[in-house]
Amino acid sequence: MALPLRGIRVLDLGRLFAPAWATQLLGDLGADIIKIERPKIGDIFRHYGPPFLTDKDGKQTLESSYYISVNRNKRAITLDISSPEGQQITRDLAKTCHVLVENFKVGDLKRYGLDHDSIKAINPDIIYCSITGFGQTGPYRKRPGTDSLFQAMSGLMSVTGEPDGEPNKVGLVIEDLVSGMYAAVGILAALREKEVLGGKGQAIDIALLDSAMATMSHRAQDYLISGEVPQAMGSKTVGSVPAQIFQCSDGKINLQAGGDEDFKRLCAVIKRPELFEDERFSSRRKRVANAHVLIPMLEEIFAQRSMNEWFEEMLAAGMMVGPIFNVKQAFENEQVIHRQNAVEVPHPVSGKLKMVANPIRFSDTTLDRYEAPPTLGQHTAEVLKDVLGYDDAKIAALKAAKTI
Repeated sequence: MALPLRGIRVLDLGRLFAPAWATQLLGDLGADIIKIERPKIGDIFRHYGPPFLTDKDGKQTLESSYYISVNRNKRAITLDISSPEGQQITRDLAKTCHVLVENFKVGDLKRYGLDHDSIKAINPDIIYCSITGFGQTGPYRKRPGTDSLFQAMSGLMSVTGEPDGEPNKVGLVIEDLVSGMYAAVGILAALREKEVLGGKGQAIDIALLDSAMATMSHRAQDYLISGEVPQAMGSKTVGSVPAQIFQCSDGKINLQAGGDEDFKRLCAVIKRPELFEDERFSSRRKRVANAHVLIPMLEEIFAQRSMNEWFEEMLAAGMMVGPIFNVKQAFENEQVIHRQNAVEVPHPVSGKLKMVANPIRFSDTTLDRYEAPPTLGQHTAEVLKDVLGYDDAKIAALKAAKTI
């Protein structure tokens, strides 16, 4: 079955998480991703660990979990783009591509003749997506940055954690993930404009700080509407009470019962129907205003029985309630197993490899392309032969010159 992006070729010059996340998504959807890496060194994230993948003999390799998580469904070549011949090969590859993705510092690729204007001159139809920390314009455009920096600068850390605690980082590279997804959406939109609406190739400027500000979504809108600075709320949900983690006699559960019907069900389960009739708690808005009264009452009730008892009764009542899993427990959950959120594929070094599956489910198209992340330079000869028509002698000469 043909995948949605079959026939689209992407040149991936990305070296970190966000661009790799974007191109992996495009690869999952069927695009041909050609990933360029430095000879012998490769992508920075190949070595970003531990943990590292082990080979068939149980020995540790240099393939990190970071690299593996964002580089499936790609063809990897090694190429020294600092050399004139490497730059020409990159331009020749770009001529054959619909999309180019890069995350070099602003201005860096211009000295190699690989910036947007240079590539546009040889391929006017190309979609050229640049992903940087602060974008192509503005006073901070040449500054370096990393995910945690943008979590801090956007206000995300200030609303994460307990109200009386220190600002907290979200436990994954959320701004890289969001930026990569915005990049992929932008690329798909630009492709559609070009192919369906008669548009031309264009540059896409994705900044992690911009994406981080967008990620703040309703918390940012809270401030823009009210002028009040949002605060951290722990596990509580803004504008919804009760909607948080509660401690039971032997563990914790995550309960979401902020809606009026949900709260009515909760009152029936805990055998306190009078709470729903209480004027202080009779609507969502009133429960939020009087949370300081309601929540301590509920905390005392939940502490009297076990987590499993509460969970089963609330589940039977049709309520939104769930356990708090660690990652191991999450992958062992029957729903996660049924939805095949983990897939196992062959790997040339480890023999087999488990990966997190793509979550998109089409009715008529199955996203079943799961090729293991490539080893360093795995497809160099293949790409140079298939895409540029090089023969063995020319490839050998490039290798001898350390261009590839």
